[in-house]
Amino acid sequence: MRNYVLVLAFTAALVLSGCYGRSKPSSINTRAPDFTIQDSEHSVTLSQLRGKIVVLNFWATWCPPCIEEMPSLVQMQKKMQDKGITVLAVSVDDDPNDYHKFLKDHSIDLLTVRESGQRTPTGVIAPVSSRYGTIKVPETYIIDRGGVIRRKFIGPVDWNQTEVVEYLSRL
Repeated sequence: MRNYVLVLAFTAALVLSGCYGRSKPSSINTRAPDFTIQDSEHSVTLSQLRGKIVVLNFWATWCPPCIEEMPSLVQMQKKMQDKGITVLAVSVDDDPNDYHKFLKDHSIDLLTVRESGQRTPTGVIAPVSSRYGTIKVPETYIIDRGGVIRRKFIGPVDWNQTEVVEYLSRL
C-alpha cells in the first residue's frame, strides 16, 4: 500500500510539472501591457505592432543564454516576417556602448531597443520587463495579432525548431 501511495504521488508530481506546472504565468491569455521605450536610437511602442504576431524578447549582452539564442531569433525573423511575425528585442543593458557594440559585432538585424535596468542576483528588473513578470533574461512572450499574450518562454530557445515555427504559423 505504501509503495502504491508513493507511485501515485510521483505520478501526480510528473503530471503537474507540465509546461508551466503550477507556476503558469498569470499573464497568459491576457492583454499585453502596452509600453513605449525610447533609447538614443529610436522609440518603440508595442501597440504600433498590433495586427502582427510579436515575439517580445527581453535580453542582455552580458547574458550567455541570450547570446546563444540571438542568431536563431534573427534567422526566424528573416524567415517569417512575410507571415506578419515581428521580433521585438528589448535589451536591459545599462551600458549603451556594450549594447551598440554587440548589435554591430553580431550583425543583429532585428527591431531592438535598449531599456536600462537594475541587476539583481537573479537577473535584471526594468520597468517594462517587470510589468511582464520577467525576473531574469532571456524571457520571451508571444503576443498574438490582437495584443494578447499567448505563451511565455523562459531561457534560451532555438527559434528555428519545427515545433516553434509551426506554433507561430498557426497564430
